[in-house]
Amino acid sequence: MPETSARGRMGAIPWPLVGREAERETLDRLLADVRGGSRVLVLRGETGVGKSALLDHLIGKASGFRVAVAAGVRAEMELPFAHVHQLCAPMLDVFDSLPEARRDALATAFGMHSGPAPDSSLIGLAVLDLLARAAAERPVLCVIDDAQWLDPASAEVLARVARGLTDERVACVLAVRDADMPPDLPVLDVGGLGDGDARALVARAAPGPLDEEVRDRILFESRGNPLVLLELVRGASAGGFAAVSGRSPTVRPEDGVRRRLDGLSDDARTALLLAAAEPLGDPGVLRRAAAVLGLGAAPVGEAGDLLDIGDRVRFRQPLVRFAVYDAAAPGERRRIHRALAEATDAGTGPDRRAWHRAHGADHPDEGIAAELVTSAGRARARGGLAAVAAFLRRAVELTPDVRRRAERALDAAWAQHMAGASESALALLAVAEAGPPDEPHRARVEALRAEIDPARGASTPDVLCEVAGRLGPIDASLARDTYLQALFTAVGTLPDWAAVTGIAAAARKAPRAPGEPRTADLVLDALSLLYTEEPGTAAPALRRAVAAGMREGSTHAEQLRWQWSLNLFAMALWDDEAGCRLARDHLRLIRDSGALALLPLALGMSTMLLLFEGDLAAAGRLNEEAMSKALPADVWTTSEVMRQSGNLGLAAWRGDVQETERLADAVAREGAGRGEWRTVELGHWARSVLYNGLGEYERALEAVLPASVDHRSPHGCGVLWAPLELIEAAVRTGRHEPAVRALERLSRAARAGGTDWGLGLEARCRALLGEGGEADRLYREAIDRLGRTRMRVDLARAHLLYGEWLRRERRRTQAREHLRTALGLFTEFGMTAFADRTARELQATGETARKRSAETAEELTPQEARVAALARTGLTNKEIAARLYVSPRTVEYHLGRVFAKLGVTSRHALDDHL
Repeated sequence: MPETSARGRMGAIPWPLVGREAERETLDRLLADVRGGSRVLVLRGETGVGKSALLDHLIGKASGFRVAVAAGVRAEMELPFAHVHQLCAPMLDVFDSLPEARRDALATAFGMHSGPAPDSSLIGLAVLDLLARAAAERPVLCVIDDAQWLDPASAEVLARVARGLTDERVACVLAVRDADMPPDLPVLDVGGLGDGDARALVARAAPGPLDEEVRDRILFESRGNPLVLLELVRGASAGGFAAVSGRSPTVRPEDGVRRRLDGLSDDARTALLLAAAEPLGDPGVLRRAAAVLGLGAAPVGEAGDLLDIGDRVRFRQPLVRFAVYDAAAPGERRRIHRALAEATDAGTGPDRRAWHRAHGADHPDEGIAAELVTSAGRARARGGLAAVAAFLRRAVELTPDVRRRAERALDAAWAQHMAGASESALALLAVAEAGPPDEPHRARVEALRAEIDPARGASTPDVLCEVAGRLGPIDASLARDTYLQALFTAVGTLPDWAAVTGIAAAARKAPRAPGEPRTADLVLDALSLLYTEEPGTAAPALRRAVAAGMREGSTHAEQLRWQWSLNLFAMALWDDEAGCRLARDHLRLIRDSGALALLPLALGMSTMLLLFEGDLAAAGRLNEEAMSKALPADVWTTSEVMRQSGNLGLAAWRGDVQETERLADAVAREGAGRGEWRTVELGHWARSVLYNGLGEYERALEAVLPASVDHRSPHGCGVLWAPLELIEAAVRTGRHEPAVRALERLSRAARAGGTDWGLGLEARCRALLGEGGEADRLYREAIDRLGRTRMRVDLARAHLLYGEWLRRERRRTQAREHLRTALGLFTEFGMTAFADRTARELQATGETARKRSAETAEELTPQEARVAALARTGLTNKEIAARLYVSPRTVEYHLGRVFAKLGVTSRHALDDHL
């Protein structure tokens, strides 16, 4: 296997390699050419432009190479030969074969033994010899990042080596900033991203929607530099309405720039501060604000080497914006914002004006606070919920009236929570609680607290239920909303199912306000019936709620809050069309509004539906989004279990035993720790899918029982799909009694829904328990019905079960027909365990199934190929993740896809296929 020096990630911050087709092609060609002789290349470009990411791309493509990596570190520039030692470390296995003089010179230079300082020319010859001997076995790739920080002795030696390489099959690639390089070395200049690629990176990096004008300013100011672009996106995380102070950028301006700032006059600093605080780079606003402050043209001219003023205002080095704003005193910032407010037209830019007025205020002011509340309503369309929260949060700070401040704090807390900042939301809830002791207000606070942190204590649903009861005579709508939150919290967290049904029964008695029922009313009716009545009784209420959710007219807040539950109702009715549409619409709504708190849930639901549709590739992309989206840390902290559930479903569907078991244990442990019992049941169900696919029915039955009909719910409300796995596993192990009970539960739900999906599954499961002509009829009915649905995995499993049954009936010719169909579908889906089970069954009919191979498998995507190539070298998932700037979970996902496509189960088998 190729060897690499241990180094970790090369870049300053993780970011996806977007675009760069020409540069990647050059590097790929260099690797192809090096087998015919050595190649040298210098990547040159400014800080953050992506040189390190290109080097990692190069390393990822260097399959079959011995890879040596070094990186210049400013703090090590005084250590002679430190970086030569770093580069040569992976090749010390051939060290002893060097001639004695060269071996001694290197040993002395590397501090392996003492002696007189060796001549650098001798060190250069020794390194060339070492590389040549290492390359005799296989090609060598030397990668040197941040070469401008090499210690002088190493720089001299490596320059000699680069010039001296000829036929040794060694590739030497260096990355430097815009610095002088030996004129005889070939250079590839790395510039900024093109507009399309820069926009794609912004879309991938932004956690929510961005104001279009702010996005345009980011693209303009960054000049396509990916690192700067990501820093600016972070600074605009509230839709463009966040201040740039306190940002602590990953990369600071160069020392020379900082010294230049220190040498400016006060007026020039003020001019720069105006430019830093104005979010759109509007030169007209800047000039008018400068006039308000009495600044002439001279201060701007003094800072001309830092500021470029044309059609737009742009810092010549964008990170200067943060340095200027951070260095200003709070009072000076307020003065600047007041000037910008006065310079902003109230007719064309009311929200910018309100924002600047708010940041210029030094005491509470109801007039400004009211402007901010008005602006919050308009900001949603441009900057999403993060922008709404930013306006409302500042409005709270400026509101003098205690009662009004508490009300605004509650609204701000909800927006902040939806935007994914739960800690900030809880802080605002504390402000809301400090208001007058008003019962409806208190109920809203308690309900939101339960929504933000539903697992904080088993008493929460009881508290909410008690508050809802007191609210009934005061505010019927708010009482029903509080009952609904109590019931949602109870279903997710209470281990005692009797307590859940007790809350549902109380909610059913809650009176409704006069007039047309709200979406929340219909959701409460349906949910309370779902957990207290048989499916046939609950079905009409479920349908009404689903129909209401699919009609136009619901408010934005209602859709965000309740649409996921409507998807749950569609699934309870086995309505695949409505479920998929609701899930798709909800996910789009969440992305468009920046409701990051709901994103893991929506992605998880959509991922699960895509699994049943057999589109594991699309499910994997959604799951990768869940793992890699740049969200605030507290969102992932509270949603980690949901995020892992997508990984778990994919692993079970693919038949990956080790990964499914690992993730099921993790989900069970984390879910139980948070009190999220439904998620624990999901882990049991995923195990049952895995082991049914493998044909290990005893283990499948053992796994599924805690998630299915033997659950504590009197109405069998475990995981919706668990009875399917239980029936199959129980029949295969000869335990018909639990299968019959599970079939009764499934039949009630399927007939209440009346859809082809539900009735097709009922027919499939009933056929498993049937005999003779009746079983034959039921299997054909199942295939017919499921063939009219979106759920192709259930169709494939119906063909498999029917084929197995036909073989046992000695109808081998017919069995082969259905088994071939099943095998084709499972292979297309990437469901390896089920495909192997089908192939074994087909072989038992006397037909040999063609084994899947690299030639018959789907072609690997570029990212999968990169992950596979690095896995072949022996790198761990964590090391691969660092190389590719992704999470270890993303690596796990891609490796699973590679294994499924190539039909292998371990990394050791990759060499035979790649």
